Formats: sequence, structure tokens, C-alpha cells
Amino acid sequence: MNRKLHFISGMPRSGSTLLAAILRQNPRFHAHMSGPLAGMFRTLLGGMSDRNEFSVFISNARRQRVLRGLFENFYADVPQEVVFDTNRSWCARLPALQTLFPDSKVIACVRDVSWIIDSIERLVRQNAFQPSLIFDYQPGGTVYTRANGLAGPEGLVGYAYDALKEAYYGEQAPGRLILVTYESLVTKPKETLQALYAFLEEPAFPHDLDHIHFNAEDYDRKAGTPGLHYVRPRIEAVKRTTILPPDLFRRFQGDAFWKDPSQIRKEIPVL
Repeated sequence: MNRKLHFISGMPRSGSTLLAAILRQNPRFHAHMSGPLAGMFRTLLGGMSDRNEFSVFISNARRQRVLRGLFENFYADVPQEVVFDTNRSWCARLPALQTLFPDSKVIACVRDVSWIIDSIERLVRQNAFQPSLIFDYQPGGTVYTRANGLAGPEGLVGYAYDALKEAYYGEQAPGRLILVTYESLVTKPKETLQALYAFLEEPAFPHDLDHIHFNAEDYDRKAGTPGLHYVRPRIEAVKRTTILPPDLFRRFQGDAFWKDPSQIRKEIPVL
């Protein structure tokens, strides 16, 4: 590609949309909410596998050229010099990304799982008359069944969490992966951005953290979850108590491995 390419990944409801909204203030950067490119990547990769009767004609070199072409063509009309593509599944693609884009970095947004589940449950209750895409538009269930579905290996949270751990403990992570905690992003945004820019080897930019603009209302309405990608115009940490039952909230405490000294990799920065 004739531009730099980086990736925003990690956990849902952990600040990835907020981070993209901030980064796009820089005129050199293109960033947005989660998009379709990762799904297209997965579909192409499967279509070029041995389930294709003509796969004998598709070498790894051709696969790589096709996949690079996907990115090049998707962003062909983007004038910015640096592109950030957002999707939770990029954390599960580090070996491929290292080969396709050796200079790319992956920013993984993270947050305590209990508060992620809490945040999604709040959205469900705020939109009580609109079944959500998050649960395949299925009404019904309880806070427990919703939490179980989210945390399962194929659930919105469980898949992202497993992909994050795969990336964090993988051999491609040093020098390529950085974790940005939701707490740091909303309580120490200037310091967090300064460290992030240094990791990306980009010159500093004076972001306006009191006037952040982002609008995905049409997508959120279609997803049956108004407010899903809402970003406050001013960064602030909002203190609140959980709406989850105490036993359910406690179930996920301790899952933040990036806080556990016994599990931390010192070579992977955590902001």
C-alpha cells in the first residue's frame, strides 16, 4: 500500500470507537468504527482454501497478493496517509498481518469484562422495544442468559477476549501490539495519546478533547441498538454503580489478565 496501515482491535465497549473518533481529528489519519474489511478478509481466505476445486492454482503468494489488494482497493479513495481499520477479529490475525503488512501495528482496547457486560446490558434496557443485532435480534432471555451468550467462545465478548489473549501471548506481539485500557483513555487521554503516538512513531498532534465528533446513528438504529457507537463530545470518566446482579458481576472479576503481574509480558506496553 502507498500509505501506512494500522489496526484497532480488542474488546467491545472498551473505547475503540472513541479512540477512532479522536484519531480522525488528525488530518493525516483515517479511522472509523468497526467495518466490513475483516469479514471480507475471512471470506476471501476461505474462498481460496482447498474447499475451492481450483485451489491447486492458488499459491500462497497469490493469496497474499489478493488479500493485500483487498486493503488497497477498499481504501483506494481515502486521501489520508495513515489508515486505522477497526475490527475485534484482527487480534486473531497477527501472523497474517505481520506477513502482509510488516510495518503495521495493532492497538487493542481493553476493559474489565464485568463492566463490558454491564455496558451492553445497559444498552439492552435502554432499547427495551428494539431487539438487538448483538443477540441476533432475538427478544427475551434474562440478564444471565444474555451474559452467558456474550461470554461464550462465539459470543461478542468471549470471542474478542480469546482473540486478545491469542495476540497478547503470541510471538508476533512484541513491537506490534499495544493495549489501551478504557480507564486510561477516559481519565488520562493526553498522556495515553502521547504514548500511543510514540508507539506508532508518529509526530504529536494537538487533539481537541473537548469537541469530539462522531455519528453512527443510522447504523445503530439498523442494529436495533441506538447509542451503540455514541461518543460524548467531551472526554470524561462517568462514575456509576453496576446494574448487574452481584453474583454475575463477580463472575468476571479477575479476567483482566493485563493487570495480573504473574501474567504480564513486560515487552507488551499497556497504557
